[in-house]
Amino acid sequence: MQSTSANPIRWTTADLVIFEGDRSHRYEIIDGELFVTRAPDWKHQEVCGKIITRLNFWSDETNLGRAAVNPGIVFSESDNVIPDVVWASHERLEQLLDDAGHLTAAPELVVEVLSPGKTNERRDREAKLKLYSVRGVLEYWIVNTQEQSVSIYRRENAALKLIATLYAEDELTSPGLPGFSCQVSQLF
Repeated sequence: MQSTSANPIRWTTADLVIFEGDRSHRYEIIDGELFVTRAPDWKHQEVCGKIITRLNFWSDETNLGRAAVNPGIVFSESDNVIPDVVWASHERLEQLLDDAGHLTAAPELVVEVLSPGKTNERRDREAKLKLYSVRGVLEYWIVNTQEQSVSIYRRENAALKLIATLYAEDELTSPGLPGFSCQVSQLF
């Protein structure tokens, strides 16, 4: 009896040229697996806008770093993602950007706003959490528009650990963003 084993396809950053010109989907690769999602909806983008506005206002006041919406992070040929929002200190940002302007290593903060669907949620809560943890992100926020909550993961013993889930009436702060504060409800 002959046995066959399936060799799963391992996608790389170079393979993404296949999808150039497709503006209705987002293509990400995590550990060689291709994740395809629809372009984010209005509410998703509105929440991203509110988060980046808060981070940029605080960054302008403190001059500690910069935030960006949907930057590509090319960790490696088999790990290439597009987080919703990131923040990096000026010092770290100088080391992270390649000649094309893509991040090549972990910023201090990554924020993902959950998109509808169990597959999307699993990607952000499992695959991306693991990737960001392994790659050295210091803090990871998962924003749930349905629950109006923010789950905060912080680096502890070389891994990202859930430290709190905040709701509308709670105040969002971060030791990595000294003096940053906003009520969670202001993000929605």
